Amino acid sequence: MPEGNRVDDTADLKSLPLNALHEAAGAKFGPFAGWSMPLSYPLGVLKEHLHVREQAGLFDISHMQLIDVAGADAAAMLSKACPLEAASQPTGLSKYTFALNDRAGVIDDLIVTRLGENRFMVVANASRAAVDIARLVDFAEGLDCRVEPLERVFLALQGPAAEAVMTDAGFDVADMKFMSGTEPKPGWFMSRSGYTGEDGFEIAMPVDAATAVAQKLAADKRVEWIGLAARDSLRLEAGLCLYGQDLDENTDPASAGLQWAIPKALRQGGGYAGAARLAEIIAEGPAQRRVGLKAEGRQPVRAGAPLTTPDGAPAGRVTSGGFGPSADHPVAMGYVPAALALPGTELIAEVRGKPVAMHVAKLPFVQKRSSKGN
Repeated sequence: MPEGNRVDDTADLKSLPLNALHEAAGAKFGPFAGWSMPLSYPLGVLKEHLHVREQAGLFDISHMQLIDVAGADAAAMLSKACPLEAASQPTGLSKYTFALNDRAGVIDDLIVTRLGENRFMVVANASRAAVDIARLVDFAEGLDCRVEPLERVFLALQGPAAEAVMTDAGFDVADMKFMSGTEPKPGWFMSRSGYTGEDGFEIAMPVDAATAVAQKLAADKRVEWIGLAARDSLRLEAGLCLYGQDLDENTDPASAGLQWAIPKALRQGGGYAGAARLAEIIAEGPAQRRVGLKAEGRQPVRAGAPLTTPDGAPAGRVTSGGFGPSADHPVAMGYVPAALALPGTELIAEVRGKPVAMHVAKLPFVQKRSSKGN
């Protein structure tokens, strides 16, 4: 699932409901989107990353917001709030979508799961939760539609062993397809999804049930606790956007390479917020495009680094960057003029005043294994 942008102000940080469990596991904490979050554990970021690729990693993503949307007009409301065909979305199917402003800028990227004829679960990024809730409440005004933020512990289990671990823990997941969701118990929510490029599951439950579930999953020999630092390198290798870096209110889905998430019938317009401007951008072709970027050598290029052509002309910016442990080389993403978006295009990044040679690379940097049917 998508992740909210970083916030570095340490004042008034919220604590996760399972904070004591993470302290006991030896977590190192840091501020993220207004929360005190586990950044890493004693295993270390590199080994945490590789463990997810090889077995299964357990993440606490309780900072993210689940929103229950219900009522006879729920589908109609969501189809106005997002470029989404909610009325025809099959029950049990999860959709990646967006909240857009009038300029087609991304207010947030969301996962919307249909749980019944008149019920949907929306998962929002932590940093945009309050904005998303207020926006949905506004769209629901005058309709038969209830918007209810939920207080839940939210865990993600990711990696090739995730299905086996979940099955051994007593969860019936073998028949779940990628991007599907269900309610295994009243007040619970579970989807086959994640934000690492691996197969996996996200499971939300009432706070009073969470410690036992987390301890049971973490006790499996195939599982390690994984912090946000490794989650960032995992999603970057998989070519997945981080809200606040790769997506924001000045970035539209077409420029971000996420047009695939817009139903074809809605790419030329529709009744959703931002439809007219998005249709124009798609018809004209985006002026800039999100691309993968690979640095020559071993020097990682971080977010914010400016890009130029070899002759010094401005050529965009890096929005996410670091070292990819599975790719075994530096990995980055950024936005460049559309004319420079072809794989192999040579660019220069400036890192602490020094030039680093880069070239445009195809995304993702590692093969995704996050699909089981569709």
